[in-house]
Amino acid sequence: MENILSLFSENEQMIYFVILAVFVGIEVIGGVPSILHTPLMSGANAIHGVVIVGAIFVMLKSDPENYGTLLAGFIAVLLGTLNVVGGFVVTDRMLEMFKKK
Repeated sequence: MENILSLFSENEQMIYFVILAVFVGIEVIGGVPSILHTPLMSGANAIHGVVIVGAIFVMLKSDPENYGTLLAGFIAVLLGTLNVVGGFVVTDRMLEMFKKK
């Protein structure tokens, strides 16, 4: 229990920052009209390429014998890739709706 309390006290500013970011994100997304929600989310999904790059860096810097880190990195790359592809597919579908026939 003391380890957990010392972890919170050492990272107090970071914890406050994450909590504040959650509240700001909820307010920003809550203010988006429903007609813009899908384009916003498809663009956000495409931005998840940062997750892929971060996961690759973590995998490169990890110990080759640490299978847990490598597995977590592989899953992050896989899910990030699916999210990026899904974002581009949804964006392409939405743009097709506005093309003249």
